[in-house]
Amino acid sequence: MTGLGASSISIIGAGIAGLTAACALARHGAQVTVLERAPALEETGAGLQLSPNALRVIDALGLWPQLEAISAPSQRVELFDTAGRLVSRLDLAKYRPQDRFRLVHRARLIELLADAACAAGAQITLGHEVTDLPKADLVIGADGIKSRIRPRLNGPETPFFTKQTAWRALIPSEPGAAPASQVFMGPGRHLVSYPLAKGLRNIVAVVERPDWHDEGWSHPGDPTELRAAFAHFGGPVPGWLAQVQQVSLWGLFRHPVAAHWQRPASDGPALVLIGDAAHPTLPFMAQGAVMAIEDAWILADCLARAPMAEALARFQSLRQPRCQRIVAAANGNARNYHMRGPTRAVAHAGLRAISTLTPGLLIERFAWLYDYDPTSIAAQG
Repeated sequence: MTGLGASSISIIGAGIAGLTAACALARHGAQVTVLERAPALEETGAGLQLSPNALRVIDALGLWPQLEAISAPSQRVELFDTAGRLVSRLDLAKYRPQDRFRLVHRARLIELLADAACAAGAQITLGHEVTDLPKADLVIGADGIKSRIRPRLNGPETPFFTKQTAWRALIPSEPGAAPASQVFMGPGRHLVSYPLAKGLRNIVAVVERPDWHDEGWSHPGDPTELRAAFAHFGGPVPGWLAQVQQVSLWGLFRHPVAAHWQRPASDGPALVLIGDAAHPTLPFMAQGAVMAIEDAWILADCLARAPMAEALARFQSLRQPRCQRIVAAANGNARNYHMRGPTRAVAHAGLRAISTLTPGLLIERFAWLYDYDPTSIAAQG
């Protein structure tokens, strides 16, 4: 085994990908510095869904007790129509009792990972705007959808606007809230909500609209506009939206999964992309943060097992096909949630029939996603 004890590694970005990588690499003995341009690890973002494929990494890092304390369980996924009538239920607790699914505020997860990275020996430097490549053996681009490292490997790229705009909000959660992720589907729009720990509820609402909004999730939105867009939805949706006081707004763009994820050292440091810098995804499979966590562990494991150039090539070969499949599945869900007319009626009827006759079948369609164990991947083959 090659080991990482003498390697200096600079990670650009203190998000979920960068901080998880810092934890994993520092535990292998690497000298890790995380460079973040924000002056503080702010309370950005809102809720995240973490499926068992990511939680295997959290467990392997020794962070499960801390994660459990700041998150809430997710026992099922429920799909509803605009009137609030149940279309389908995926009972995770019943049909995948061996697995853990959790719901967590992004800021709490970032805080947990930052503390763990520092405890493992990594250094986090805030307020550092990266204008040139740091001097290190390896530079990891964990700098998100507007990555400055990705163009160095792939050249300039133009994302495709999906003509969908999303709102994100937090409201107080009702007492005894169901431990479920609930999706309300309508023509050209859908709304997802689930409870978080500490009495909060996360809401993400997506509408097809031609006007353009910037990427990123920190643009202020108008709660009145959100309520108007979902005024015809029933069930608990009107009550939830009535409580929204602040909302962020962002446009949804499709980016291709990067063709080139890594470059061995030549006249500068070796480079590699992880997380959204490599594979931005639409938020319709709840796997953006999960893929970042998978990336971080597998990259560290590859680097610990082989010389750097070989390890980076192996990392891309292991991760690229899976991330392409997840991104494609998320693109498909964007269409499925927004069906119109007779197609929507037929699809909903089919989902109701499957849920009644073979309720475990829908969940097992995602076995390829949830059974994946990042902690054993690099050791295979």
